[in-house]
Amino acid sequence: MALITTNPYDFPMCSQGQIAVASINDNEELDATDDAITILGFSNDEKIGIYKLTGAVVHHGNMKFKQKQREEQAEPDGTEVADKIAYLLGLNSAEMLKALCYPRVKVGNEYVTKGQTVAQVNNAVSALAKSIYERMFLWMVIRINEMLDTKQPRQFYIGVLDIAGFEIFDYNSMEQLCINFTNEKLQQFFNHTMFVLEQEEYKKEGIVWAFIDFGMDLAACIELIEKPLGIFSILEEECMFPKSSDTTFKDKLYSQHLGKTKSFEKPKPAKGKQEAHFSLVHYAGTVDYNITGWLEKNKDPLNDSVCQLYGKSGVKILAALYPPPPPEDTSKKGGKKKGGSMQTVSSQFRENLHKLMTNLRSTHPHFVRCLIPNESKTPGTGNIELNMSSYQYSTSNLN
Repeated sequence: MALITTNPYDFPMCSQGQIAVASINDNEELDATDDAITILGFSNDEKIGIYKLTGAVVHHGNMKFKQKQREEQAEPDGTEVADKIAYLLGLNSAEMLKALCYPRVKVGNEYVTKGQTVAQVNNAVSALAKSIYERMFLWMVIRINEMLDTKQPRQFYIGVLDIAGFEIFDYNSMEQLCINFTNEKLQQFFNHTMFVLEQEEYKKEGIVWAFIDFGMDLAACIELIEKPLGIFSILEEECMFPKSSDTTFKDKLYSQHLGKTKSFEKPKPAKGKQEAHFSLVHYAGTVDYNITGWLEKNKDPLNDSVCQLYGKSGVKILAALYPPPPPEDTSKKGGKKKGGSMQTVSSQFRENLHKLMTNLRSTHPHFVRCLIPNESKTPGTGNIELNMSSYQYSTSNLN
């Protein structure tokens, strides 16, 4: 159905980390997932569509492109993988490859064909794979919520926020910065909620107490990341300039923060590890970050020509996920609508995190801190090193 082999190493997108977990039977998990999809009311056609799109996403990691001789233009290095993807997505393979290598872009009121380098096509393929998966996942969440909705009016609700905790790896990239920044914000919220409220109780009971805002302990690192001249702001600014590079991004970070912001440091060279470009002093420890490829990750541009093909797909789910854009309103003054600023991954992430924190502040929160006893999920077995690591990085370590 999804044209997937049984060997995960055939698919780079699925084999970057640990493949197997001793306590998990993948066949049983897939059967349970399949049953759950049926129980939740998805039709058989929808289920097939879900599997086809998932298979297509996995195959995207196998697409190969090469540079034309004496040109910077990219061209397909074989069509076998593209043919599989096109079949799963209900597209014409030749049209899909043409749209990837020669997308049509709007210049003024006309469309022109634009050449693409190998790097640009590879970035476009990656962005499209993520886009399909994200839109399908959100569609499934909406459908599941609709199926489980009781239709009864509700004044209150119970929300559950589940987050894994802090990440410090040998190689830390933009993904780790986003995760760790989220943890910084949640830890600040936890500190403020728990300790400020507790101190208010002291005041009511007449206990002599020097007020301390524990949330401010994390402010330096948070401001370094999100303030107007912070890391995300500089990253978004660099994405607007065609000649920006990893080097120019690093230079601007150093110029703005090195020796001026206490949470920003120059990493020490580590033997046996990839080069890191800057270090941040988080509440859970100092993390070395590598900025290679951050500009392209942050732009994550979608190829509109391919998205238009998705909207005409023979797979109903895919076509529904990529509806045609609304027609431009030319009746307004000037005949054109003003263009907005570039929507980057970091700006969208910050916007979503801001909404989350606003939502949390409007609730009456309760906190449950969980420690991982062991990796096999078996009773009566403990792993002290894992417990301590979980304790330190799950935002529980208040120093």
